[in-house]
This record gives sequence, C-alpha cells and structure tokens, in this order.
Amino acid sequence: MKGENPVTPVDGIPLVAMDAAIEVADLRKTYRGRRTGEVRAVDGVGFRVEAGEFFGILGPNGAGKTTTLEIVEGLRKPDSGEVRLLGRRPWPHSAELTARIGVQLQASSFFEFLTVTEQIETFARLYGASRERAAEMLEQVGLAEKAGVRCEKLSGGQQQRLSIACALVGDPELVFLDEPTAALDPQARRNLWDLMRAINADGRTVVLTTHYMEEAEALCDRVAIMDSGRILAVDSPAELIRELDAPTRVTVAAGQLDEDRVCELAAGDEFVLDGDEVVFETRDARKLLTALASEGALEGLAVRTASLEDVFLHVTGREWRE
Repeated sequence: MKGENPVTPVDGIPLVAMDAAIEVADLRKTYRGRRTGEVRAVDGVGFRVEAGEFFGILGPNGAGKTTTLEIVEGLRKPDSGEVRLLGRRPWPHSAELTARIGVQLQASSFFEFLTVTEQIETFARLYGASRERAAEMLEQVGLAEKAGVRCEKLSGGQQQRLSIACALVGDPELVFLDEPTAALDPQARRNLWDLMRAINADGRTVVLTTHYMEEAEALCDRVAIMDSGRILAVDSPAELIRELDAPTRVTVAAGQLDEDRVCELAAGDEFVLDGDEVVFETRDARKLLTALASEGALEGLAVRTASLEDVFLHVTGREWRE
C-alpha cells in the first residue's frame, strides 16, 4: 500500500507506520510491592493515533492511563510490547524525538522563584527556541499580562496554561495533555478547551487524558476507554454512544396527565412517576414528544439522550474505586 512503512511485528501483532503519530502494540507493565503484591498496571494495551487527530484516553482511577502515557512519552520503560512515536521508539531516550513532542504533566511543577517569563524562557532554551517564541506562547495562552508574576502566585488555571505554554514552546508536532483541567472551575476549564482546540487546529496531534466525559465528548475525534490496564473500547464519541443504543429520557412536570394516560403514552416503554415529574424512557422520542405536544403536556419538558458518560459507566461499571 502506498505510504506504508512496515514495522517488525510484536507477538504476532503487525505495526504499520503510515500517517500514524502513535502506534502501540501489546504494551505491558507490572509493578511489584511488598504490600500490594503484583499489579498489572498495563496489560496488553494496543492503539493507534493518526497524525493530526485529537485522541482521548479515559478511565477510572487506577485504570492505567498515566502509566500508559508515561511509557508512550518515553518516561518509563515497558516490560514488553512495542511503541512507535512519530515512527521512532521512545525508549531508550532520544533527544531528537523529545524535541518533536510536548508534554504537560498531571501536576504542574515549575522552577522555584522564577517569574512567568523566566520560566518559559528557561524551557525555550532547553528546546532551542527563541525569546520571541516564548513571548508568543505567553500571548497565545493569555498570560502576557502576567509575564512578571512569580509562578507560585498564579491561579490554578493560569498555572495549567503556563504548563501548556511550556509544552508548546518548542513547536512540537505531538502534544500530550494529562488531566489539564483537573480541579479547575467551569470557566477556567472552558477557556482551556478553547486553547486545546486551537492547538489541534494548528495541525498538531493531541493526546488527552481526562476524567471529564463532557470534555472528551466535546474535544476528541476518538477516545479509548481503559480499565484494569486494558483498553475496552475505541471509537469516536458519537459512534460509541450510537452503539450503546440507550433509550431517550423524556421528563415532564407531573399533574398534566393522569396515570392511565401516562401508561397509554408510554405504550410499553418504561416510565417513572418521580414526585413532581414523570420520566419516560423511550426508543421513539419523536412519537412521544408529538403525543405530549398534542396533549399540551410540555410543561417542565427535558429531553436527555445518551452521552459518553453513559458509555463509560456501561463499559467500566458503577462500583466505587479507591
């Protein structure tokens, strides 16, 4: 096939580098501790990220997301398996490859006592970038006015933007963002969404880990759902939701219909009389809404279709996680 660059198979799994930014096959990593015993943090993970794609990795606490990302980034050595990052192996460490990627870690960590400008210029020098490039990045992430402020004086959202700016100052082709909006307020989170969209719109491949299903659904072209060190599902959010085939929940205020009429409208579908509300679960929302409209029973109307959160809970379960 035109454009293919075959890579040696791993455990019978072929890797083919075409326009892929990342290729992972049968990746495994086990930790051993006196108290915990043997823990398989990554257990046969495989996936592919296309060049220019916005790819999300989702999973509950302890699913193996961060370990997988650290192996792909070349920060941690796998026990076995194969990783290709921009066509190259990230382990052992390659300075040439490092110059082509940007990494924003889950917890922001800056050099002590430096101002915002001093911080990003330090990173710029590490990547061989100019002061002008550093200033441009502060402008892009909306921190130009904070240039002379010490990093520890920034708010949580501002620190996350600075962390992303430091990851971008070397003009990478591939950017890793590990929980970039964790613990931020809704306004700061939405502002970071705009920044992440802009990063991807510039032609960069973006890999995001997040706990926020709404965030993944809004930003990602495709997502991988992980649990217990394995990938359980990979597809676009829309396709995963479609495959779930969940009913639509239609809610109206109670008192507009008597119980017999509610039963008639439900026509075999599920419904719940929940205090001041009637909640229908239907697979023919159009028919139900038309009937409710003809009855003049649209007060308090709310329609909820399935979301990526429903898919996530269906795939990973609802039990408490430590």
